[in-house]
Amino acid sequence: MKDGSFQDFVLDQLRELGGLESRALFGGFGLYAGGKFFGILFQGRLYFRTSETTRAAYLGRGMEPFRPNAKQQLKSYYEVPADVIEDAGALSRWANEALLTSQC
Repeated sequence: MKDGSFQDFVLDQLRELGGLESRALFGGFGLYAGGKFFGILFQGRLYFRTSETTRAAYLGRGMEPFRPNAKQQLKSYYEVPADVIEDAGALSRWANEALLTSQC
């Protein structure tokens, strides 16, 4: 997907989340729901905040942590699998887990 179409697609998939918004961040966009930061859109990829508990689902699917550049890595944000992004219900569940993690 080109330009803002990926961002538009993700926001549409997550339309069930209350107070959803995106703001410029790291050369991409941060995702917020109800004022809580829980995700990152960067270079056509989506990353959600994880905890020690939720991270296993990402690692089990071979997902990598967010790396805004070669020298930096945020190990609390992991890429969301493509099949989850394509399924609005699954994506909302993963987003809700990320939101719960953001409240800890």
